[in-house]
Amino acid sequence: MANKKSVGVGLGVILLKEDKILLGKRNTDPSKADSELHGEGTWTMPGGKLNFGETFEECARREVLEETGIKIKSTKVISLSNDIVEDAHFVTIGLLCEDFEGEPRVMEPDEITEWKWFSIYSPPKPIFPPSEKILKSYLTKKFYLEY
Repeated sequence: MANKKSVGVGLGVILLKEDKILLGKRNTDPSKADSELHGEGTWTMPGGKLNFGETFEECARREVLEETGIKIKSTKVISLSNDIVEDAHFVTIGLLCEDFEGEPRVMEPDEITEWKWFSIYSPPKPIFPPSEKILKSYLTKKFYLEY
């Protein structure tokens, strides 16, 4: 019997404030970094998996609040990408949010060890590949980038 693999849907949110973007440092322990796309030790945007029946905006609000304590008011879909590694495949939706309130707090310390603001033009390395694609889409104003 063939192994049936499925495609997941995830999203990442650019929280943008005065040309600065919020990124979190993923735990270096793969069992805690909690990503099927293997992002341990990378910097990532807040985000996560889309739940059944959830809109992109609802997912963005839920994930950003769960991970950072920040309440987002409005978002805009800005990108779409295919993220494939050896054992996982996600379609990733990128959203932009410039309308939010609160300061970032580490809400899930096992998964993300710190949140920091960086210049959108010079993010830290290494950056989580799906987050890097969203950022590149935003900066090049291209909705979909083929890799």
